Amino acid sequence: MRVYCVGYRKWAIDIYKYFYKNSSHRIKICVSKRKFSIKKIIKFKPDYVLFYGWSSKVTKKLTDNFYCIMLHPSPLPKYRGGSPIQNQIINNVKKTKVTLFKMTEKFDDGPILADKSISLEGHLEDIFRRLTETGIFLTKKIFKGQFVQRKQSRIKTKFNKRRKPDQSEITLYELKNKSGVYLYNKIRMLEEPYPNAFFKTKDGLKLLIKRAELKK
Repeated sequence: MRVYCVGYRKWAIDIYKYFYKNSSHRIKICVSKRKFSIKKIIKFKPDYVLFYGWSSKVTKKLTDNFYCIMLHPSPLPKYRGGSPIQNQIINNVKKTKVTLFKMTEKFDDGPILADKSISLEGHLEDIFRRLTETGIFLTKKIFKGQFVQRKQSRIKTKFNKRRKPDQSEITLYELKNKSGVYLYNKIRMLEEPYPNAFFKTKDGLKLLIKRAELKK
């Protein structure tokens, strides 16, 4: 089997490296948007193209001619779009799903192939570790053919835009009106490698908050 892997997030690359080292499949990995090339994919003639955590539009030329698979950390169709982990954490969602689906030309819209629940509690490093482990587990099922395509539910859901760095600010309004759980969630969802939560200081600087703990 020939598998072309595209992704730039560390947790996605860790999944790809696992199969590169531990499978008999022929694996090629592209870890940069800048180096991404449709011509290279076509030349490689893969059985599967993996776009785990990929955030850019994938051309119809690829989705129509290759079996392209996306990993999305939400129970699709809920939390389609950008920043799914952050949008769930800020809503105090404690458990989500890692979902693999067959890509179409529309964002997060293809049939689901496999999914599995993971916890969203703890720090981002903990969540990413679970994401990697579950991504490996589900990908093994795909490679073994242990999946059945099923259509996504057509319930109405909000399509989320990717968060911007200025949304990482903790405002005076939030300090006065939001709960400790909300503020803790906002800080932990923005741990590295994301634009950290911050306060604006009187002299125009940003005070970054890289990590927090919540105690009663």
